Amino acid sequence: MERMSDQPARWSPASVYPDMWADPEDDPRHKDGHSPEGEPATLQDFLTGYRMTLRMKCEGLDAEQLARRSVPPSTMSLLGLLRHLAEVERDWGNWISDGEPLPKLYGRRDADFEEAVGEQAAVDAAYSDLEREQAATDAALAEHQDLSERVGKDKIAVRELMVHRIEEYARHCGHADLLRECVDGRVGQ
Repeated sequence: MERMSDQPARWSPASVYPDMWADPEDDPRHKDGHSPEGEPATLQDFLTGYRMTLRMKCEGLDAEQLARRSVPPSTMSLLGLLRHLAEVERDWGNWISDGEPLPKLYGRRDADFEEAVGEQAAVDAAYSDLEREQAATDAALAEHQDLSERVGKDKIAVRELMVHRIEEYARHCGHADLLRECVDGRVGQ
Protein backbone atom coordinates (compact mmCIF):
# COMPACT_ATOMS: atom_id res chain seq x y z
CA MET A 1 0.00 0.00 0.00
CA GLU A 2 1.29 3.45 -0.92
CA ARG A 3 1.93 5.97 1.81
CA MET A 4 0.91 9.59 1.40
CA SER A 5 4.60 10.51 0.99
CA ASP A 6 4.73 8.16 -2.02
CA GLN A 7 2.12 10.25 -3.83
CA PRO A 8 3.08 13.10 -6.15
CA ALA A 9 2.99 16.53 -4.56
CA ARG A 10 -0.06 18.61 -5.48
CA TRP A 11 0.86 21.41 -7.83
CA SER A 12 -0.46 23.79 -10.42
CA PRO A 13 1.42 26.05 -12.82
CA ALA A 14 -1.01 28.88 -12.02
CA SER A 15 0.58 31.74 -10.16
CA VAL A 16 -2.27 34.21 -9.65
CA TYR A 17 -4.60 31.52 -8.32
CA PRO A 18 -2.38 28.61 -7.23
CA ASP A 19 -5.34 26.27 -6.74
CA MET A 20 -6.35 26.57 -10.41
CA TRP A 21 -5.19 24.61 -13.45
CA ALA A 22 -4.24 27.76 -15.32
CA ASP A 23 -4.38 31.46 -14.62
CA PRO A 24 -7.49 33.02 -16.19
CA GLU A 25 -5.49 34.97 -18.79
CA ASP A 26 -3.83 31.71 -19.91
CA ASP A 27 -7.03 29.62 -19.96
CA PRO A 28 -7.99 28.84 -23.59
CA ARG A 29 -11.59 27.93 -22.75
CA HIS A 30 -13.10 31.41 -22.47
CA LYS A 31 -10.75 33.80 -24.24
CA ASP A 32 -13.28 36.35 -25.50
CA GLY A 33 -15.09 36.77 -22.17
CA HIS A 34 -18.52 37.01 -23.82
CA SER A 35 -21.48 34.76 -23.13
CA PRO A 36 -23.00 33.08 -26.17
CA GLU A 37 -26.40 34.23 -27.44
CA GLY A 38 -29.26 31.75 -27.36
CA GLU A 39 -29.74 28.18 -26.23
CA PRO A 40 -28.00 26.31 -29.09
CA ALA A 41 -24.89 28.50 -28.82
CA THR A 42 -24.87 28.15 -25.03
CA LEU A 43 -25.09 24.37 -25.19
CA GLN A 44 -22.31 24.22 -27.80
CA ASP A 45 -20.17 26.57 -25.71
CA PHE A 46 -20.45 24.34 -22.64
CA LEU A 47 -19.69 21.24 -24.72
CA THR A 48 -16.66 22.91 -26.30
CA GLY A 49 -15.41 23.98 -22.86
CA TYR A 50 -15.63 20.47 -21.43
CA ARG A 51 -13.96 19.00 -24.51
CA MET A 52 -11.08 21.48 -24.06
CA THR A 53 -10.90 20.68 -20.35
CA LEU A 54 -10.45 16.99 -21.07
CA ARG A 55 -7.64 17.74 -23.53
CA MET A 56 -5.99 20.06 -21.02
CA LYS A 57 -6.02 17.28 -18.42
CA CYS A 58 -4.15 15.04 -20.85
CA GLU A 59 -1.58 17.60 -22.04
CA GLY A 60 2.07 17.06 -21.23
CA LEU A 61 1.77 13.37 -20.37
CA ASP A 62 3.49 10.53 -22.17
CA ALA A 63 1.73 7.38 -23.38
CA GLU A 64 2.47 5.41 -20.20
CA GLN A 65 1.12 8.19 -17.99
CA LEU A 66 -2.04 8.53 -20.10
CA ALA A 67 -2.63 4.77 -19.85
CA ARG A 68 -1.95 4.62 -16.10
CA ARG A 69 -4.97 3.23 -14.28
CA SER A 70 -6.40 4.83 -11.20
CA VAL A 71 -6.90 2.26 -8.45
CA PRO A 72 -7.66 -1.45 -8.67
CA PRO A 73 -10.03 -2.88 -9.73
CA SER A 74 -10.83 0.16 -11.91
CA THR A 75 -9.65 0.10 -15.51
CA MET A 76 -10.09 3.86 -15.82
CA SER A 77 -7.24 5.94 -17.26
CA LEU A 78 -6.98 9.22 -19.13
CA LEU A 79 -6.32 7.30 -22.34
CA GLY A 80 -9.33 5.12 -21.58
CA LEU A 81 -11.44 8.26 -21.18
CA LEU A 82 -10.33 9.54 -24.59
CA ARG A 83 -11.22 6.20 -26.14
CA HIS A 84 -14.50 5.96 -24.22
CA LEU A 85 -15.62 9.40 -25.33
CA ALA A 86 -14.81 8.55 -28.96
CA GLU A 87 -16.98 5.45 -28.54
CA VAL A 88 -19.76 7.48 -26.93
CA GLU A 89 -19.67 10.11 -29.70
CA ARG A 90 -20.10 7.31 -32.24
CA ASP A 91 -23.03 5.96 -30.24
CA TRP A 92 -24.70 9.40 -30.21
CA GLY A 93 -24.25 9.51 -33.96
CA ASN A 94 -26.11 6.21 -34.09
CA TRP A 95 -28.95 7.74 -32.04
CA ILE A 96 -29.29 10.57 -34.58
CA SER A 97 -29.33 8.31 -37.62
CA ASP A 98 -32.29 6.39 -39.00
CA GLY A 99 -29.89 3.95 -40.69
CA GLU A 100 -28.05 0.92 -39.43
CA PRO A 101 -25.78 1.69 -36.46
CA LEU A 102 -22.05 1.92 -37.00
CA PRO A 103 -20.06 -0.80 -35.20
CA LYS A 104 -18.29 -0.09 -31.93
CA LEU A 105 -14.85 1.43 -32.45
CA TYR A 106 -13.03 -0.83 -30.03
CA GLY A 107 -15.05 -4.00 -30.39
CA ARG A 108 -16.37 -5.63 -27.28
CA ARG A 109 -17.90 -3.82 -24.32
CA ASP A 110 -15.38 -2.00 -22.08
CA ALA A 111 -12.50 -2.51 -24.54
CA ASP A 112 -12.20 1.29 -24.65
CA PHE A 113 -10.82 1.16 -21.10
CA GLU A 114 -9.44 -2.36 -20.80
CA GLU A 115 -7.32 -2.16 -23.96
CA ALA A 116 -5.93 1.35 -23.39
CA VAL A 117 -2.21 0.58 -23.53
CA GLY A 118 0.72 2.91 -22.92
CA GLU A 119 1.96 3.07 -26.51
CA GLN A 120 2.20 6.26 -28.57
CA ALA A 121 0.36 4.66 -31.49
CA ALA A 122 -2.60 3.94 -29.19
CA VAL A 123 -2.57 7.54 -27.94
CA ASP A 124 -2.41 8.96 -31.47
CA ALA A 125 -5.24 6.67 -32.58
CA ALA A 126 -7.39 7.68 -29.59
CA TYR A 127 -7.02 11.39 -30.34
CA SER A 128 -7.73 10.78 -34.02
CA ASP A 129 -10.79 8.65 -33.23
CA LEU A 130 -12.12 11.25 -30.80
CA GLU A 131 -11.68 14.15 -33.24
CA ARG A 132 -13.31 12.22 -36.08
CA GLU A 133 -16.29 11.06 -34.00
CA GLN A 134 -16.82 14.51 -32.44
CA ALA A 135 -16.82 16.09 -35.90
CA ALA A 136 -19.25 13.48 -37.25
CA THR A 137 -21.70 13.95 -34.36
CA ASP A 138 -21.39 17.74 -34.54
CA ALA A 139 -22.08 17.65 -38.29
CA ALA A 140 -25.09 15.36 -37.87
CA LEU A 141 -26.58 17.58 -35.16
CA ALA A 142 -25.87 20.76 -37.16
CA GLU A 143 -28.50 19.57 -39.63
CA HIS A 144 -31.10 19.87 -36.85
CA GLN A 145 -31.25 23.46 -35.61
CA ASP A 146 -34.57 23.06 -33.78
CA LEU A 147 -33.63 21.73 -30.34
CA SER A 148 -37.13 20.30 -29.93
CA GLU A 149 -36.86 18.24 -33.12
CA ARG A 150 -36.91 14.52 -32.52
CA VAL A 151 -34.36 12.47 -34.45
CA GLY A 152 -33.37 8.89 -35.08
CA LYS A 153 -35.26 5.67 -34.61
CA ASP A 154 -36.02 6.47 -30.96
CA LYS A 155 -37.13 10.03 -31.77
CA ILE A 156 -34.89 11.62 -29.13
CA ALA A 157 -34.98 15.42 -28.88
CA VAL A 158 -31.90 17.25 -30.16
CA ARG A 159 -31.86 19.24 -26.89
CA GLU A 160 -31.67 16.01 -24.90
CA LEU A 161 -28.74 14.82 -27.00
CA MET A 162 -26.89 18.09 -26.47
CA VAL A 163 -27.48 18.12 -22.71
CA HIS A 164 -26.51 14.45 -22.44
CA ARG A 165 -23.27 15.12 -24.30
CA ILE A 166 -22.42 17.97 -21.91
CA GLU A 167 -23.24 15.76 -18.92
CA GLU A 168 -21.02 12.94 -20.21
CA TYR A 169 -18.01 15.19 -20.76
CA ALA A 170 -18.53 17.04 -17.45
CA ARG A 171 -18.70 13.76 -15.53
CA HIS A 172 -15.55 12.46 -17.15
CA CYS A 173 -13.70 15.74 -16.65
CA GLY A 174 -14.21 15.13 -12.93
CA HIS A 175 -12.66 11.70 -13.36
CA ALA A 176 -9.83 13.27 -15.36
CA ASP A 177 -9.10 15.69 -12.49
CA LEU A 178 -8.53 12.79 -10.12
CA LEU A 179 -6.63 10.68 -12.65
CA ARG A 180 -4.26 13.54 -13.47
CA GLU A 181 -3.63 14.28 -9.81
CA CYS A 182 -2.70 10.60 -9.31
CA VAL A 183 -0.26 10.72 -12.22
CA ASP A 184 1.72 13.84 -11.38
CA GLY A 185 -0.01 15.77 -8.62
CA ARG A 186 -1.44 18.46 -10.90
CA VAL A 187 -4.79 19.65 -9.58
CA GLY A 188 -7.79 20.69 -11.61
CA GLN A 189 -10.14 23.62 -11.90
